[in-house]
Amino acid sequence: MRTSEELEGISLLGNQGTKYPTDYAPELLETFPNKHPENEYLVTLNCPEFTSLCPKTGQPDFGKIVIRYIPRNRMVESKSLKLYLFSFRNHGDFHEDCVNIIMKDLVNLMNPKYIEVCGYFMPRGGISIIPFANYADAEHDELRKARLAAQMAGEM
Repeated sequence: MRTSEELEGISLLGNQGTKYPTDYAPELLETFPNKHPENEYLVTLNCPEFTSLCPKTGQPDFGKIVIRYIPRNRMVESKSLKLYLFSFRNHGDFHEDCVNIIMKDLVNLMNPKYIEVCGYFMPRGGISIIPFANYADAEHDELRKARLAAQMAGEM
């Protein structure tokens, strides 16, 4: 069981008065302590209902965002992540920008050992876009390079 000190700063989970953001809101992201920082393990977050707006036309774009990370000392709280991703609903940016913004915000929030963010966007004009961004500390840089190479080779 988590202690109240470990849950300090978690304000969105269990809150019945949830307000959904209308603008990009990285300040919504919350973390909790990783109880197993000595273990190397992978956390995968699948967000199948991501939406944002085309920065030129304002038309909605739909996609799935998959986030994988090896935590260090802090982990992202999932309800805060859900609301953060929802904040892109009215955000006008290209798919590639959204994926990189999400990755950088999560790196700044958690300081993970490794993280990757991949967007699987629905076709627009007959073309689907699949941007991939990853980051690693020095100890995990070979993993970063291997995962990027696998993505480039179409193996993922």
